[in-house]
Amino acid sequence: MAGIREFLETPAATPGFFVCLPTPVKYPGWATMPPKAMDMGKQDNIFLVGLMGAGKTTVGRQLAKQLGKTFIDSDHEIEVRTGVRIPVIFEIEGEAGFRKREESIIELLTAKSNIVLGTGGGAVLSAASRELLRLRGMVVYLRGSPEQLYERTRHDKNRPLLQTEDPLAKLKALYLQRDPLYREVADLVVDTGRQSVASLTRQLRDKLDLMLSTLPEVAPDGRA
Repeated sequence: MAGIREFLETPAATPGFFVCLPTPVKYPGWATMPPKAMDMGKQDNIFLVGLMGAGKTTVGRQLAKQLGKTFIDSDHEIEVRTGVRIPVIFEIEGEAGFRKREESIIELLTAKSNIVLGTGGGAVLSAASRELLRLRGMVVYLRGSPEQLYERTRHDKNRPLLQTEDPLAKLKALYLQRDPLYREVADLVVDTGRQSVASLTRQLRDKLDLMLSTLPEVAPDGRA
């Protein structure tokens, strides 16, 4: 493990590749939250939040393809920049260390334009990240019950928080902790249920089109 720790702490030699990320300084079913002020030019971003297994990556890829946007997965970006899988980061740095990296990558990715971003399930634990998500794009909470999420994730070994004797109990605890935070930042809340990816993506696109059509246009000087 010493070699892996040294790798995590040493900047990579490959151009454009780095491993030491800097530390940066409610409603059931479909629901529309009150209008919010956004960074100018960020109305074209869509950020997906929700617990592990909610479908952020699967739905996000389909949505981005249909809308002509770039899909980005924040967990994948962390792995690309560190060169190791997330479970290894948890093992070496603990959850606190991983959350610092996650907060940094959320700051970087939300500054982009015309993207669909699938966030990690714990991204909303950071107040700074919640504020950036709110201000820089439309936030969609993909909600699934702990039981549904367990069925989707029980064979996935790349989820450190679920490597326990009772992963369902862990999911229930995470849901109680994070559901209020997801709702706090969400413009839309959708219950994923047992819908197909195609059906869910289609409904999501229709709702987002409706919401975006009602937002005031932003002039070059930043005025509505």
